[in-house]
Amino acid sequence: MSIVERGEPLPGRQVALVDLLDRLLSGGVVITGDIVLSIADIVLVRISLRALIVSVSSEVSAATQTQAAAETGKSSRNG
Repeated sequence: MSIVERGEPLPGRQVALVDLLDRLLSGGVVITGDIVLSIADIVLVRISLRALIVSVSSEVSAATQTQAAAETGKSSRNG
């Protein structure tokens, strides 16, 4: 006997799609996949796909922080 019967929603918190996308893009997502075209067990084409999806604003802020840290290091060495 199962705890959750068919047709009943699973217990837990509902998450809006926008919130889910925001959380995924703030940290970045890597999507990978393979496509193989074969005939009679002979591989004719093999394609490996990899995509990195990340929010531009998070990358810009990370680059700004890196640049500020580099400038702080230069000024402390010159002083």
